[in-house]
Amino acid sequence: MHVFVTGGSGLTGPAVVAELVAAGHTVTGLARSDAAAARLESLGAVPHRGSLDDLDSLRSGAEAADGVLHMAFGGDFADPDDMMRRDRTAIETLGRALGRSGKPFVSTSGTLVMPAGRESTEQDEPDPAGIAGFRIPGERACLDFAGQGVRASVVRLAPTVHGPGDYGFIGMLVDTARKTGMSAYVGDGGNRWPAVHRLDAAVLFRLALEKAPAGSVLHGVAESGVTLKSVAEAIGRGLGLPAVSLSPDEAAAHFPSPFMATVYGFDAPVSSARTQELLGWTPVHPTLLDDLEHGDYLAGR
Repeated sequence: MHVFVTGGSGLTGPAVVAELVAAGHTVTGLARSDAAAARLESLGAVPHRGSLDDLDSLRSGAEAADGVLHMAFGGDFADPDDMMRRDRTAIETLGRALGRSGKPFVSTSGTLVMPAGRESTEQDEPDPAGIAGFRIPGERACLDFAGQGVRASVVRLAPTVHGPGDYGFIGMLVDTARKTGMSAYVGDGGNRWPAVHRLDAAVLFRLALEKAPAGSVLHGVAESGVTLKSVAEAIGRGLGLPAVSLSPDEAAAHFPSPFMATVYGFDAPVSSARTQELLGWTPVHPTLLDDLEHGDYLAGR
């Protein structure tokens, strides 16, 4: 299969591109810079110059492919409406380019769209008023194409996609602990986050492209709920720092922004049982706490 990929040179994208190439697929990757193009070439992909705002580039990339994987998402978190608009417009452009071809179109969202306080499944409705509600219009835009002759599906990734070189949410926690001299969590730290290793996520994206039924919602989750207190304690042990509970007000001042403090206090466990059964996906790589103990998170960087 010839796959057009957006976000292939980001944090999770290179693992996905490598997985697709290793499985015998041909990959063309959207590249907005020379560095991105070089990264894609090093993985065995062909760069396609453009950006999420370059709709002509998105259209031509999708039209030339046998399937599309959309992972890119960006913008200013201070303006979630703009991020939502850019993502939805890109998805609509890619989906229309596939026409009524029956080709696969896999778009990416996050499990933080799900309601807080209980374990959600793939069949539960996301929460438009929730912390990541701005991702939902993109999900819906993609899934709408399932009724238009496109084999459209959505992968909701865990907020923690861990692995070497991670500069996402867990990397930010580690950096904040180093800077402040303590490893913090919010309240009693019992709030739960899903997690998945980057290499397991890469396999899921490949399987979604190869065989996910039209209209599928898939959860990229290996662990349904790791408590943030256990994460903070693992970071504290590794850095020789105390793990400290903060009130929501204290957390807003401690973490890089009030929004990040809210994210780190969010309780959002998620199941992937249906995804694993549907696609035969079995996560096999280290857990988040194993990665914190044995990976590169706590090495000097």
